[in-house]
Amino acid sequence: MIVGLDAAFTLLALIGVVQCLAGLGIVRRFVKREAPPCEVLPPITVLRPLCGDEPELAEALVSGFEQEYPEFQIVFGVAREDDPARAVAEAVRRRFGERDSAVVVDATLYGTNRKVSNLINMMREAKHNLLLICDSDLHLAPGYLAALAAQIGQPGVGLVTALYTGLPFGFNQWSRLGASQISHSFLPGVLLSRAMGRQDCLGNTTLIRRDILEKIGGLEAFGSVLAEDNLMSRRVRELGLQVGLAATVTAAMVPEGDFGALWLHELRLVRTVRGVAPLGLAGSVLQYPLFWTLLTLLLPGDGNPRLAVFVVVWLVRAVCAREIDRALAGMVVRGSPPTAAWLLPIRDVLSVMEVAASFVTNRVVWRGFRMKA
Repeated sequence: MIVGLDAAFTLLALIGVVQCLAGLGIVRRFVKREAPPCEVLPPITVLRPLCGDEPELAEALVSGFEQEYPEFQIVFGVAREDDPARAVAEAVRRRFGERDSAVVVDATLYGTNRKVSNLINMMREAKHNLLLICDSDLHLAPGYLAALAAQIGQPGVGLVTALYTGLPFGFNQWSRLGASQISHSFLPGVLLSRAMGRQDCLGNTTLIRRDILEKIGGLEAFGSVLAEDNLMSRRVRELGLQVGLAATVTAAMVPEGDFGALWLHELRLVRTVRGVAPLGLAGSVLQYPLFWTLLTLLLPGDGNPRLAVFVVVWLVRAVCAREIDRALAGMVVRGSPPTAAWLLPIRDVLSVMEVAASFVTNRVVWRGFRMKA
């Protein structure tokens, strides 16, 4: 019995090591990918919904105004007059007075998804045919809009999304744990899934033409959907169009400063994935090899060979994380500090715990609001 468990856990760990190496390889290939040629750069309306103050919010919003792009409009949206994010957005707008921008204040709800309700309210100020939904916490490279426009200009592409890395706030270890999950597991996992045929929309960046959005029901069709980005990409695919991946990478701020905040945030994300692809989520536990080698250490018997395997797996995991950071450093406007190797076993265990918890809860928390997934 013990021998069988030992062999099974070790095999699962080896599968995880293979995934780590494959993830590193595909990230390196993505970085070398050239953006498709683009002769025309049409005007874009950038919709950035806001809700509450966030670490380095001003810096993230500034990166949106500093785009190397001929014509674009930025629309911010808040639900309350006294939302602190509104003051930040207004201050940034004053710095870039020559840029076409607006702030919409409207608390009207169109369903349980408050982000989508905010976007619907913002649409009345949108001027252009190309609509970009861009999360407030994203730090954007100067060529972000150009890369998106180049991709949506390709034949048969109806929606474009973009990868993002995790950007930890300060030197907080919980924030670094969250950033590591995004950069070293989620990002390469997205590329691997696309290599196998999936075309998911990553909700942080969604570029779509106004006429395509209307064909899939408009934003109103997603007012009570938790994973609105996934449903949006599915409906675009049902039109016979593709979901393109732009040759750019943004950096998403990870502000969580304690275990509770990180757990609630990541559980919401994992629970959203469970609602979309439960089997895929269950299988995702195979990408955390340190969890499986830790299980072997808990088994009775001679622990020295198991400890040796654990150390080797730990080394591979750490090298892959470091090399992914190096590969992406030239694409992101804000690079993350190196992930401490000692955090990686904690990261793998926490990830598996979140996957397990997502199958026993239907409640998630978004910006302080409880929602049913």
